[in-house]
Amino acid sequence: MQKKIIIAVDGFSSTGKSTLAKDLAKKIGYGYIDTGAMYRAVTLYFLRHETDIADETAVAEALKNIEIDFQNIDGVNTTFLNGENVEKEIRKMYVSDFVSPVAAVSAVRRAMVKLQQAMGKKKGIVMDGRDIGTVVFPEAELKIFVTSDPKTRVDRRYAELQNKGLQADYEEVAKNLRERDHIDSTRADSPLRQAEDARVLDNTALTRAGQLALAEEWVSDRIK
Repeated sequence: MQKKIIIAVDGFSSTGKSTLAKDLAKKIGYGYIDTGAMYRAVTLYFLRHETDIADETAVAEALKNIEIDFQNIDGVNTTFLNGENVEKEIRKMYVSDFVSPVAAVSAVRRAMVKLQQAMGKKKGIVMDGRDIGTVVFPEAELKIFVTSDPKTRVDRRYAELQNKGLQADYEEVAKNLRERDHIDSTRADSPLRQAEDARVLDNTALTRAGQLALAEEWVSDRIK
């Protein structure tokens, strides 16, 4: 039997890391875990319950009442928050505007990291996020750090929202990405950074099929 490994995919927002992770998991028959969706689900819960992220007690109590899981519905990895399908809701801009501040809260990160590590114990998974290769699975056999130029990222994010029928202003999207980049890379608890042993995949000029083919090569190398 071919050995199974953990594949960690990290990168800034809208670099296409989730697309790559999903495509790669499907191609090689691995499970896919969308950690970004987990933080978005927590953010949605906090917004609905007006949880003050500066209040440690309130955050701790809220986290006790949050259950997140994923289900494959018609081939789509779908996020559930306390049994409710929130896949579309967590992608809206009002959630995007608050997800990085929520994800920067140490208690939130500790809770999510614990859950993510439990999900990956059996290996054979592809997990994408911002601290997978550095904090969640520093021992991952393959770490991929995805990058692309800023304009390409804004274009992709704007197109994604438009395709989902969600209203968005181009400049608002650009501003949101800049703010998230700053928060993600400067937060005190597990900031986004490239792991020393990560392979860098710059997909600015790559097609979706092209980046998948390159990642597949890297997987083959690691398994061998």
